[in-house]
Amino acid sequence: MGRPARHARHHRGAGADAHRTGAALSQARPGPLAGARPSPNIWHHTETYELENRAFDPDGLVWTTMRGVRDWQGAAVLDLGCGTGFHLPYFSRTAAHVVGVEPHPELVALARRRTRRLEHVEVHQGLAQRLPLPTDSVDVVHARWAYFFGPGCEPGLAELERVVRPGGVAFVIDNDPTRGTFGPWFREGFPDHHSPATVADFWAAQGFDRSPVMTRWAFDSFDDLASVVRIELPGHVAHRVIAEHRRSSPVPEVAYAVDVWWRRY
Repeated sequence: MGRPARHARHHRGAGADAHRTGAALSQARPGPLAGARPSPNIWHHTETYELENRAFDPDGLVWTTMRGVRDWQGAAVLDLGCGTGFHLPYFSRTAAHVVGVEPHPELVALARRRTRRLEHVEVHQGLAQRLPLPTDSVDVVHARWAYFFGPGCEPGLAELERVVRPGGVAFVIDNDPTRGTFGPWFREGFPDHHSPATVADFWAAQGFDRSPVMTRWAFDSFDDLASVVRIELPGHVAHRVIAEHRRSSPVPEVAYAVDVWWRRY
C-alpha cells in the first residue's frame, strides 16, 4: 500500500511543501515500511493534501455511490491507505468498527491523534500486501487513491481475498482521466500512465464493476486550488492549467471525474 502518489504520481520526485509552511513530514524520523509505494503528495505536502481532501466531492456523490452498493452501518470497515485518517471519523458515525492501515509512521500518528476520542476506531501501520488483520474480519474496504492503480497491485488484491468476509465489498476510488476538467490535466501531466482501457480491462479481469462518478473540487480560494494542483501535476503543466483555469472560471472549482471500482466477495 503506501499512499502512493495519487494515480501515477509516485514516478515524480517532490520536495517539501513550498506553499504551506510546516506541512511536510519530518525526514529525520523513521520512514515508512519497506515495500510501501512512496507518495510525493501527502507524504511531503501533508497540509496541502488536507485542503484537497476537504475540497473533494462536497456533495457526497462518492459516498452515495458506495452506499448504493453496500452500506457500512453496523459493519467492520477497513480504510486502506488511510493517510492522516481524514475519512475515519465519517465511517465511524455508523460502522461498528473501523480500522485504518497506513505505511507511513508519521501519518499513522496523525490518524491516531485525529481519532483518539473514537472508541471503535483503531489505526495500524501496515501494507496493503501484508495487512495486519485477521482472515475474514472485514465487511467493507475503502481504498481512495492508495496503492490500487491497476496492473501491479495484485499482492494487495490477494490480501483483500483473505481479510474480506463472504458478502463483503471492496471499493477502490481512482481517477477517470477521460472526463471532467481534471482528467485532461492528468493525461497531459502523466502521458505514460496506463491507458483507461488497460485499467478497465484489469479491473474487469479481477472481478470488479465500475460506477463512474462526476464530482468536483470546491475550494475556498484560487490560491488553495493552485496549491493543490501544484502537488498533483508536474510543474510546467500545473503552471499552465492554473493560469488558464483562473482566467476561464469565476469560482475556484474543478469538474472531477472518478471511477468507483467495487467487488463483492
